[in-house]
Amino acid sequence: MGIFNTFKNGLWKENPTFVQVVGMCPTLAVTTAAINGITMGIAATFVLFFSNILISSLRKVTPDKIRIPIFIVVIATFTTIVGMLIKAFSPALDKALGIYIPLIVVNCIIMARAEAFAYKNTIAHAAADGLGMGLGFTLALFILGSIREIIGNGSILGVSLFGPHFQPALIFIMPPGAFITLGLLLGFFRLMESIQEKRKEKALAGGVAHADKAYTYSD
Repeated sequence: MGIFNTFKNGLWKENPTFVQVVGMCPTLAVTTAAINGITMGIAATFVLFFSNILISSLRKVTPDKIRIPIFIVVIATFTTIVGMLIKAFSPALDKALGIYIPLIVVNCIIMARAEAFAYKNTIAHAAADGLGMGLGFTLALFILGSIREIIGNGSILGVSLFGPHFQPALIFIMPPGAFITLGLLLGFFRLMESIQEKRKEKALAGGVAHADKAYTYSD
């Protein structure tokens, strides 16, 4: 698989949130606003990208029996770095995201990519996978956070959209709203996948029919 395809898979085909449905804890908890989702996604992307690179670069000297503890140490190092950066440059976001930044260490997306991909592939492919998966995760959090913020607060990125007379549906910035919004988005993605599969089947059937017709004429 080419490097670009590896990168692209994380954005859509293997999107960690909408396709693999992993890393749900921060996805549901921090997306009360779009900016929270973006910040959490960028933090996870930073950790994914650099931990994938380091794990891939060390894969030939990493003893198989202790690879998981090594993965955790590497991931924890980059998580600590990104946590300190957020705390230093945006204390408000650090407070909003709370415990979910340190919990990146045990995020199943990052651990899964380390074990399933980075440990088995070249540095370039591992970097592309980390960046693609991270940006796919960021995109999912941004979409989820935007929908919840617009409906639940009448704003996007803190900018009011509908004026003072808008009556927001506050349930969307509460925990039930996270499940409702995520469920609707997952249903939408499944619908899109189904449409794409039917189009491929139709195109394949049309190609087979065309080939049969051509074969008949040649006889």
